Amino acid sequence: MKCIIFDASTLITLSMNGLFEEFRNLKKSFNGKFIITKEVKKEIIGKPLTIKRFELEALKLKQLFDEKILELPESIGINSEDVSKKINSFLDVANSTFVGRGKEIHLIDLGESSCLALSEILNKKKIENIIAVDERTMRMLCEMPENLNRLLGKKLHTRITSKKENFKHFQGFKLIRSAELVYIAYKKGLIKLKDGPVLDALLYAVKFKGCSISDEEIEEIKKLR
Repeated sequence: MKCIIFDASTLITLSMNGLFEEFRNLKKSFNGKFIITKEVKKEIIGKPLTIKRFELEALKLKQLFDEKILELPESIGINSEDVSKKINSFLDVANSTFVGRGKEIHLIDLGESSCLALSEILNKKKIENIIAVDERTMRMLCEMPENLNRLLGKKLHTRITSKKENFKHFQGFKLIRSAELVYIAYKKGLIKLKDGPVLDALLYAVKFKGCSISDEEIEEIKKLR
């Protein structure tokens, strides 16, 4: 068994670009599960359904859930409550790791923490998984925490100190972005558009709707063709 754990950020990026059919096709071609935690479900469906600006996208994401394209951890034998019990440990560590102007810097929220919690449970069970997340902060926390220190200092215009002993809590997680997902969909022939710079358009579309990816990274992905 293998699965992709989706954070709200990636699903929002894809939904804002209207890539619902492509997402369905990607799931059909994936020999595994697309999982969301109950915390992420609340972020992408529960709360947005009460906000007129986001209601339509929430309804479309709900349809993906109703169709079992997106599923809860129970579908792979994991109790959602067991995931929720681990959330605070990730929140507490992440949001106390960096300090600027005498204050701890808030880095991640419930949804992101729940994805880390679920991934940790699956890793211990030797279940292959990867977290789909577009947020730069969480990606850097897991992949390049030292660079995150410099980024926060530049952004906040102050000296940042970090508890480097906390970095180990975020090692070993595998991450993917919507940019890589649309690239995979493109390579698999799941994109109906055929004429013109389709891959370029896809990559910049997700970049402008929330995916943290640089122009240089986009050019590197395009070279993979």
